Order: sequence, then structure tokens, then C-alpha cells
Amino acid sequence: MSTQARPAAAPRTFAQRFSATPRGARLARRLARYHLDGWGIAYDTELSDAAEAIVAELAANAVTHGLVPGLDFELGLTLRADTLRIEVADARAEGAPLVARDAPSPERETGRGLMIVAALAVEWGVVGRKAGKTVWAELAVDSQPH
Repeated sequence: MSTQARPAAAPRTFAQRFSATPRGARLARRLARYHLDGWGIAYDTELSDAAEAIVAELAANAVTHGLVPGLDFELGLTLRADTLRIEVADARAEGAPLVARDAPSPERETGRGLMIVAALAVEWGVVGRKAGKTVWAELAVDSQPH
């Protein structure tokens, strides 16, 4: 009987472009939850809720701050055994997002999105690309079967 190590399961991936509109951002959030559920990360679990919040914030930023008229944004999800990686790419290279060190004043209606991403994600960052940038975040996945 062979005792070979079992190869790691191939990562599950999803990628799609969306119109850089509030409607596109909502659809990205909904499709992210749909695909996660199909991969075994059930609706209304802590991981699903955290992923949804991150997708919502990054997609909203892409359509608000990363908008280049006529160009879409892209959502990417990659599920590995221990990590869920969320990527949102937009066409605007300048203005890489930064997390403010202090919370915005209570009167301000903006400025909290990346603080939420930073609080939920194990790690997050920004990378440049040929045209634009990609903001990514990673969440830890329990060792549940997928």
C-alpha cells in the first residue's frame, strides 16, 4: 500500500468584470456570496459576512475613487485550503488607498471603508498593474472541507 502524500486541492477561482457603477458594485457583492456558498462557505457565517463586507467596500471604492469613464472594474476570488483572497482591480493607477491612522470625525460620511477592510482581513494591500491597480485582502479559512 502506497503512503504518498495527497496533493493539495486545486484552488477555486472566480473572476468577472462589472460596470463601474453602484449597480455593478452590488452585483459583485452578491455574486461573491453566491460563489462562496457554492464552495462550501455558507451564507451568514462569519467568513461569508467578512468577505461580503470586504467586497462591498473594495467595489464601492473602485466605482467611487477608481472610476475611469467607460472602463469596468474586476472582482477576483481565490479560495485555497487556508486562505480566501479577494481582489478588486480598477483602471485608475494614481491615488492608491491608504488607511487613515485616526478614525474620521463622526460627522464625516466617508473614510471608514479601508479601516473595515484592515480590521477584517488577515492582510491586505495594493499592487499596480499595467493599467490601474488591484486592491487585495486575505481572510483565514477554517480547516472545514470545501
